[in-house]
Amino acid sequence: MAVSRANEVCRVVSEIRFQTLPFAVLFLWLILRVITMASPLTSGSLRSELACPYFMPVEKLDGGWPHPSRLPLGAGWRGHCTAPGHEGEFAPQNILEAFCNLGYADGCTWAPRERVCDSVRFAVTGSEDAKTNADAHTIRLLYVRERKHRPIEDGVLEFDPEQRAWLRRHSDARVQKMAECYLESWLKKRI
Repeated sequence: MAVSRANEVCRVVSEIRFQTLPFAVLFLWLILRVITMASPLTSGSLRSELACPYFMPVEKLDGGWPHPSRLPLGAGWRGHCTAPGHEGEFAPQNILEAFCNLGYADGCTWAPRERVCDSVRFAVTGSEDAKTNADAHTIRLLYVRERKHRPIEDGVLEFDPEQRAWLRRHSDARVQKMAECYLESWLKKRI
């Protein structure tokens, strides 16, 4: 299984046009991709665990997953859809588990055919001490939005835990809310 995953990762990397992406973005995408691979390869494609970009998490959801801390947002979440035609609809439990919390948008019948991205991934790069103030630090949260299993946008969001305030937010409310959920789960693991 590990050999087939390695072969698939090599195949994916060989298909990427290096001249169109900065190496750091490619490296981050590849690392996030490998980290989030949670199940065997099927039908010649990678099955990754990540949140649907149309999912708007509202409250933490207990139960349902054997290892909730391994979920893309650090826990299971109940929420509503923001896809056109389904705005504000709360998905039933089976959809929440299979698509909203763990799925590429292309697998969900609620997602529009024409869309900007299929998924969003997050990773905390850690906290770094500010150079001017030893007590101050910032948590940097990296995100990558994907379309057809390739990165289309990446960036860094920043959170100040002392002020409990976002210093750098995402302009898309859905991505920002997912980042907040991911960070909440990450911070709880560190306590």
